[in-house]
Amino acid sequence: MRLLRICLALARHDALFPLREIPILAPFIRFGTWFAVRRSRIRLRPGQRLAAAFEELGPSFIKLGQLLSTRADLFGEGITADLASLQDRLPPFPGAVAQALIEAEFARPLGTLFATFDEAAIAAASIAQVHFARTTAGDEVAVKVLRPGIAAAFARDLDLFLWLAGLAEWLLAGLRRLKPVEVVQTLAEVVRFEMDLRLEAAAAAELAENFAGDPSFRVPRVDWLRTGRTVLTTERITGVHIDDRAGLLAAGHRIEGVLGRAAAAFFNQVFRDGFFHADLHPGNMFVDPDGAIAVVDFGIMGRLDRATRFYLADMLLGFLSGDYRRVAEVHFAAGYVPPGRSIDAFTQACRSIGEPILGKPLEQISVARLLAQLFEITEQFEMETQPQLLLLQKTMVVIEGVGRRLDPEINIWALARPLIEEWMRDNRGPEASLRLGLEAIADLVERVPRLVRSLEAMVTAWSRDGVMLHLETLALHAAHRGRHLGIVLVPVWVTAAALAGIAIALLFGR
Repeated sequence: MRLLRICLALARHDALFPLREIPILAPFIRFGTWFAVRRSRIRLRPGQRLAAAFEELGPSFIKLGQLLSTRADLFGEGITADLASLQDRLPPFPGAVAQALIEAEFARPLGTLFATFDEAAIAAASIAQVHFARTTAGDEVAVKVLRPGIAAAFARDLDLFLWLAGLAEWLLAGLRRLKPVEVVQTLAEVVRFEMDLRLEAAAAAELAENFAGDPSFRVPRVDWLRTGRTVLTTERITGVHIDDRAGLLAAGHRIEGVLGRAAAAFFNQVFRDGFFHADLHPGNMFVDPDGAIAVVDFGIMGRLDRATRFYLADMLLGFLSGDYRRVAEVHFAAGYVPPGRSIDAFTQACRSIGEPILGKPLEQISVARLLAQLFEITEQFEMETQPQLLLLQKTMVVIEGVGRRLDPEINIWALARPLIEEWMRDNRGPEASLRLGLEAIADLVERVPRLVRSLEAMVTAWSRDGVMLHLETLALHAAHRGRHLGIVLVPVWVTAAALAGIAIALLFGR
């Protein structure tokens, strides 16, 4: 029945096309087409029609549409661009309900937590809404409260999404490389974190810790005494929305300085820390009176491991420098393209993407468009979707859009390029190789005592259980362990010798 209602909503907006590729859904599509009356007399683009349908279907579909807005390989650039305009805004629920939810969360009267509480919400989205308040200690705070019943509604829709994704993978072999089940699981993981505001508070605290001592980036302090599963309280942020050019200029901020700080903050989150704010739309970014970039709403965060960060840096620098062979090699080395495909053909495809932008001024280069075109060629080379990059792709598109609105003559990625190059030197150069090698040897040496203790514990347990070993058996075991120890130590000595050579070369090379 839920699927029938979805088909009716899509049919009303003439947006059934995403379901037409799944043959088993044909009866549902026919039902929706026969019985639905289209409400709009104005011919809209397919992406606009789909976005309107998702807004009608509610919070889960708004989140799904925002995630799909990063997938140009599924629907093309036109549709995904329209989906990117989806706004996660809903009418607020009554302030009295929010107060009752807060009292239920903490099992205390509201007056023991807050001296004043504004009943009118200052922001309302699909999952929660925010109220301003003042604590009994006199601190100005922002209080985020989950919508009542939202967890059950999301659980129902996510279960349906997972079923549809599994059905698509089973029926359509061509969709398996796009990993629809993993995409839905990524969405479910994001939503799971958003449903427990304690996890959002922890994310805010981690991000603040990563930028401790950096005056150019500010994360609001969490009030842990007034934070629980359904309520999050943080210090109140004051400032100008980052996309308000007139407001920024009136407050005395330089646009280039603002963009430079925003680029550095985003770069440090992605490359230095591998932990980034993945919902950086203008409503969540401010410039405080001191000129620092201040962010709020930490429900959607992304993580990238070290290998993925190296891949991203190599790919971006390869495109910006015109080294398309390097771009292709990076994709093959990361396992994103099957080894049986032609690296020469993939290099040619990368060149077809990079050459049109290489000669352009930096302010005209769109990394968001570059990524979209890169994914357009994925089907030809059977390149698998990387779900861990979906949030990053979405965030890069939003950040670039903010920069364009503030100053079309400044490219935010050009501002970040020196930081990427410095990070690559520090993490991929000879000094970095020496440091990482020494860390690996130290880790191995540190593990030896643990191995000895575990063997000692094992022998003690045998003795306690009455297991006896003859001297000949112990000697055979020792000899066997000794042979394996020699094999283990060979790469250690080889690595040590190589690192010593690198160190000598660095010393005498200077």
